[in-house]
Order: sequence, then C-alpha cells, then structure tokens
Amino acid sequence: MFRETVRAFIEKNVTPHHPDWEKQGHVSRQVWRKAGEMGFLCFDVPEEYGGAGIKDFRYNAVVTEELWRAGATGIGWGLHSDIVLPYLMAYANEEQKKRWLPKMVTGEWIGAIAMSEPAAGSDLAGIRTTAVKHGKHYVVNGSKTFITNGILSDIVVTVVKTNPDLKHKGISLLVLERGMEGFERGRKLDKIGLKAQDTAELFFDHVKVPCENLLGVEGKGFAYLMQQLPQERLHVAIGAMGGADSALEMTLKYITERTAFGKPVGSFQNSRFKMAEMRTEVEIGYAFVDKCITALNAGELTTEEASMAKWWTTDLQKRVTDQCLQLFGGYGYMTEYPISKWYLDARVQSIYAGTNEIMKEVIGRGMGLD
Repeated sequence: MFRETVRAFIEKNVTPHHPDWEKQGHVSRQVWRKAGEMGFLCFDVPEEYGGAGIKDFRYNAVVTEELWRAGATGIGWGLHSDIVLPYLMAYANEEQKKRWLPKMVTGEWIGAIAMSEPAAGSDLAGIRTTAVKHGKHYVVNGSKTFITNGILSDIVVTVVKTNPDLKHKGISLLVLERGMEGFERGRKLDKIGLKAQDTAELFFDHVKVPCENLLGVEGKGFAYLMQQLPQERLHVAIGAMGGADSALEMTLKYITERTAFGKPVGSFQNSRFKMAEMRTEVEIGYAFVDKCITALNAGELTTEEASMAKWWTTDLQKRVTDQCLQLFGGYGYMTEYPISKWYLDARVQSIYAGTNEIMKEVIGRGMGLD
C-alpha cells in the first residue's frame, strides 16, 4: 500500500514536471514540502521532533526505488533522508535536534552533505577546507564540489579540518546554514545525466560558524563518516536496482511492439537471451540488496557488504541500461526515447559514494589483503 501511495504521488506531482526541472537544473521547493506533508521524508525522526519514528529502512527503499523507476533522478529526498539525516540522528545534541529536525521532516529545510573537494574525492583524508576556532565560533575557509542539493540546501553537514596536522584525527563535522556570511553557492554543474539534480560548488570565505553547530565531538568526523557510509552506499544500490528494473520493463514493452523482418524484435533468439540474462541478474541483485536492508534494520550491515552491494548493483545498472539501449537500436540513441536518459543517469552511480574501485579496495582489505 505504501509503494502504491508513493508511486501515485510521483505520477501526479513529479513526472509531469520533471522535464522542466531538467531544463532549469533543479526541482521545485514545493515538491519537497508536498513530500513532507505526505510523510515521505525522514521516516525515523522521533515524534517529539515531528517525525513518524519509523525505524525500518524498507520505507526509505521504496521511495528510492520508485523515484528511479520513474526516472525522477533530480529529486534529492534520498540524500536528505538516508544520508544527511543519520548524521543528525546519531551525533546531534538535543538542542540541535530541536533546531533542525522538524523543518527537515516537513521539507521546509533541505539537507546536503559536503565531502568532496576539487582535489579530494574518495580520499577524505585529503580535504583542505579548514575550520579554525576563534572564541565561540569556527572560521571556515575552503570549497566543496559535486554537492547534491547544493543549490537548494538549507543546512549542509560539512567535512572540515579542525587540526590539519592530525590527518584523519583532525577531521570534524560542522553544520553550515543558509544565510551565513561568506557561505556562497557556485554554479550548478552541467552533467551528462541527472539533469534535474542541483549538483553545485560551495565556497567558504571566512564563514563564522557558531561552536553550537559542531556535530558530535571535534576530531571524530572521520570516524563518524566511516560509521554512516554503509547506509549511503546501500541507498545508492537500491536506486541502481530501481533504475535497472525500470530500463528492463520499458525495453520489454518496446521489443514486444517493435517489428523487424516481419516479426517482433523480442521474438529473436538474441533478444530473448539478453532479456533472460538481464532479468536473472536483476533478481539476483534484488535478493542481495534485500539481504542488506534486513541487515541494516538489525544493525548488522557491514562496511564490506555495503561496498559489495554498491559496486555490483551500479555496474549491473550500467550494463543493463547499455544492453537495453542496444535493443532499441537507433531509436535508443534518440533523446525522445527515455532509455537514453536512463543510460546517462546510470553512469555516475559507480563514481559517487566512493568509486567502485574504492569499494573493491574496502572489500579486499576486509578480507585481510592489506
């Protein structure tokens, strides 16, 4: 029933507008507030902060799957609820929760997390953004790039160096808020896919951030990131499965209707074999992702399992959309056919949340292969 409700909401409030959002490079704030009214944001926020208090990641998974199935890749609800919120739930104090969580639940405030920098992506220890403490404030200088929800965000969990000499142990998390002097948004980055997603640069020029906006303990930022990354990577894997499944469904419809040499394209052995292979792999992917969701709900999802899910499903998504586009023939290369968008949107999945090469490093090291 919940999936049907989410799907109906997307069909009415997202799908008709998404092409326009892709042209302007971001979605409307109104659709965020509507999602908040429907209870689609921040499921696990306790009732005292305005949330539903639902600690079951299957609800999050349904929203992510349905957005990718609909090609609504500009909607940053998943990053807001599945990636940013856990940092606030785990490390924010009572005052911070009262200040930030209610507006995140309603969609009035949009969350982002700022890790990547022009010279530091998967290597978080290489970040250069600094936060120097002066009395009751930190003074933040530096920049971030490739930040999802970068333009629309109202609060940004920002990875900073509070002690550059300590490397990993000198990393902390500060929450920057819209309107802080010296906190500027750069250009919306022009990407080959995810066109409606407001991916942006952020610049910090002597931004005074109150010490009350420090998340958790100073110097524990890297440890916090490592604790929360498994859920982020599982979120990406869930989206990959939704995207791959949707590509397969639209291709099945197309090859059933499209004829060549006097019969449906789907009746050729190559088409049947390709579709059979992809259907099987998608089912295998769902089985493993469901296993990971169950483990996450039980507090047992390991970094290695999340890394396995992330790299395998995103590579699967790219492979499936590529093969599906091939079955469309020349029409698959035309932007008027949705499969071309699915193909372009899938490409980044193996890059963000840690590249798939890094995922394999994590898995290998977890096997004792240092």
